[in-house]
Amino acid sequence: MIPTLLILIIVLLASLILGLVRVVLGPTPADRMLAAQLLGTNGVGILILLAEALSRPALIDVALVFALLAAMTAVAFVQRCGANSEGVEI
Repeated sequence: MIPTLLILIIVLLASLILGLVRVVLGPTPADRMLAAQLLGTNGVGILILLAEALSRPALIDVALVFALLAAMTAVAFVQRCGANSEGVEI
C-alpha cells in the first residue's frame, strides 16, 4: 500500500510543478489564481497521502488548515477582481 501512496504523491508533485509554471507564465490574473488553487489542492492531497503513508494523523489537521486558507484566498480574489472589473462593490 505504501508504494502506491508514494506513486500518487509523486504524481501530485509533478502536477504541483506544472501548476507553478502556470503561476509564473499565466497570461491573466485569473489563470494565475486558478493555478494557485491547484497548488493548494495538490498540497492538501499530498499532506493527506503523507499522513496515511507515515501514520502521522497530525498532517491531516495541517491539510485542513491549508484547505481553509485556499478557500479564503479564492473568496478574496473574487471579491477583489469582481469589484475592479464591474465597478460594483461586492
